[in-house]
Amino acid sequence: MTATTRTLSATALVLALGSALSIATVSTAQAADANMEKCFGVALKGKNDCAAGAGTTCAGTAKMDYQANAWKLVPKGTCITTESKTSPSGFGQLEAFKAKS
Repeated sequence: MTATTRTLSATALVLALGSALSIATVSTAQAADANMEKCFGVALKGKNDCAAGAGTTCAGTAKMDYQANAWKLVPKGTCITTESKTSPSGFGQLEAFKAKS
């Protein structure tokens, strides 16, 4: 084997390993997403996960604690038992809501 062939083989191996790791990471992220749900009204100011409505564009844009149109990813099944000081029920909601006065 020449030095050029060894370099190409090493490069091919690095690319193959990188691709395999990328696929594994995507699969893990998808599995994590399957076990999570959007929960509105539970994020603290600046700690929401992404866009939810007027006044929010993406992660970290909630202007107040428990903002009714800002969501946070929580483990599936826990949203409706998570405290929300603005929700009519007092707990997180699976959809944006009108905050109680």
